[in-house]
Amino acid sequence: MQAGVLLGLAICSASAAPPGRQSDDDESQWGSYGGDPGGNRHAPLQQINRQNVRQLEIAWTYRTGELGADFARAENLTFEATPILVRGSLYLSTATNIVIALDPVTGQQRWRYDPRIDRTRRYSEATSRGVSSWIDAAAEPTAACAHRILMGTLDARLIALDGRTGRPCRDFGNGGKVDLNEGVRAGSAGNYLVTSPPAIYRNIAIVGSAIGDNGGVELQRGIVRAFDVRSGKQLWSWDPIPTSSEEATRRGWQPQSAQRTGAANAWSVLSVDAGRGLVFVPTGSASPDYYGGERKGDNNYANSLVALHAETGAIAWHRQLVHHDLWDYDVPAQPMLIDIERDNKSIPAVVQATKTGMLFVFDRETGEPVFEVVERPVPQTDVAGETISPTQPFPATPALVSHAAVTPQDAWGLTFYDRGKCRDLISHYRSEGIFTPPSLQGTIESPGFAGGVNWGSTAFDSERQLVIAAVNHIPMVVTLIPREQFDAARRSDAWPDSDFAAQTGTPYGVRRELLASPFGLPCTAPPWGTLAAIDLRRNAIRWQVMLGSTRDMTPWFVPAPTLGMPNMGGPMVTDGGLAFIGAATDNYLRAFDIETGRELWKGRLPAGGQATPMSYEANGRQFVVIAAGGHGKLGTKRGDHVVAFALPE
Repeated sequence: MQAGVLLGLAICSASAAPPGRQSDDDESQWGSYGGDPGGNRHAPLQQINRQNVRQLEIAWTYRTGELGADFARAENLTFEATPILVRGSLYLSTATNIVIALDPVTGQQRWRYDPRIDRTRRYSEATSRGVSSWIDAAAEPTAACAHRILMGTLDARLIALDGRTGRPCRDFGNGGKVDLNEGVRAGSAGNYLVTSPPAIYRNIAIVGSAIGDNGGVELQRGIVRAFDVRSGKQLWSWDPIPTSSEEATRRGWQPQSAQRTGAANAWSVLSVDAGRGLVFVPTGSASPDYYGGERKGDNNYANSLVALHAETGAIAWHRQLVHHDLWDYDVPAQPMLIDIERDNKSIPAVVQATKTGMLFVFDRETGEPVFEVVERPVPQTDVAGETISPTQPFPATPALVSHAAVTPQDAWGLTFYDRGKCRDLISHYRSEGIFTPPSLQGTIESPGFAGGVNWGSTAFDSERQLVIAAVNHIPMVVTLIPREQFDAARRSDAWPDSDFAAQTGTPYGVRRELLASPFGLPCTAPPWGTLAAIDLRRNAIRWQVMLGSTRDMTPWFVPAPTLGMPNMGGPMVTDGGLAFIGAATDNYLRAFDIETGRELWKGRLPAGGQATPMSYEANGRQFVVIAAGGHGKLGTKRGDHVVAFALPE
């Protein structure tokens, strides 16, 4: 799938210049996509707190005007951006890579830049989660491009803009842009893109890529590349797949397989530990997702958390979190860099949430587990040509989702009729719990490929040592289809709600869908989405509550109970004792008591809030801002809104 990050170092002609810095705002401001370079999603503000949060009201609304006109895959359009605040302006991007600067107090537009991507191209994804900021400490603040806004695009460009004017920085690459398609294995147009914002370390920008899943074996490779922020010159690259026969043999790959295989790309957000000079890269699965007979072995560095030295791209350490992935269990969340209190000492740690609903915690200097990780036996394959890992890693932290097999006794429905249909469906499929491999009869994948925890990532309350995460609990069905039957199956009307992928170069295509009743509801009981708090002091779940109601997914005259709905987006925490989140399929931004998980407030949004909120203080007033534009694949209401909430003046 997807990813982007920035690092920095003075090399070559830039080596004599003073290092840049990410932001000159005070620490109460949200200067990076994840709040800070380590993705804590924490705002140290308390004007809005548990006592007054019920008074929140809309302070301003901005409309981007981007609703997908003439965009080839407008049905997949999303608005997943989280704005950043730097030097007194809010910066954000639309799904089509239009960058916008706003006044943080009024929401009025200051400038707008359109890179004019090809809107007729059928991109494999249709989102941009945001932009990043870099400030040249050696330059006068008013000098051209002394402050740069950087963004990766759907057509695989890395663009640098003047933070004051929105004009391209002409000294960066070719007139303000670097073509990321150069040096990449050729593939179908629109299949290699960037959807997550870059991150900044000193004067280097590092960017990963989103690669369309499951097209075949020989997809583009998931290289991570570093560029000089001033000149756009490439400084280094790192490939998660072996590039030579010697390296392949050393890492347990078959040389010919490594040469053909693609992906293992970092599509999510990278994190930077500036003090240690490390960049943390979450990687996805090697291609294709659901059949690995052409890439035997564990596929080391795929489905991993990899710590790279920011100056060189050399590996400091790595931990594979899924061996030989067959489930599309990419590592989707931004690695979260925290200081954890354990055994009466503070440990610099990295927390990695996963689609499997597991939390892995490592010492970020050494890569050693802070909470033990053990290898446990998992179900084995019955598919000809496939070789599966006999074990998978499980951390000692509490699982956020059930890993048990879905059985006919688990069938759920609104009526006797749909419960019976679900019972029959479940009986038909292979279902042996987490890591049950894909099969020709159909396999229940639980949790499904949407998570667990997805790109919305996690937030951290350091005072309470709480990790906050939005979690999905929806099983999916994955079925392998023999090559000679695949085209006919895809053309038939038998599976109108299924997603088909060819997996060219393997003996099998794949079909996947929701494990759903005839009414379109999941065949397992709610909650289907929750918000959870994990107490790292006690290594226990402190609370887990239902997130979202059925409103906006059912007719207005039908009651809308809070059942816990599917979600895409992430949480934010504040020093006011609050966790804010949109994400669910109803159009609300919510505030929860971080101590208890009790919902304290919800504010109505004009469209789906499938994004992560952020917070800042301007003119003595605290604002909470979220993008509300909906999510094509989740089916929520579309819009083009950026909404700011605040207490009454």
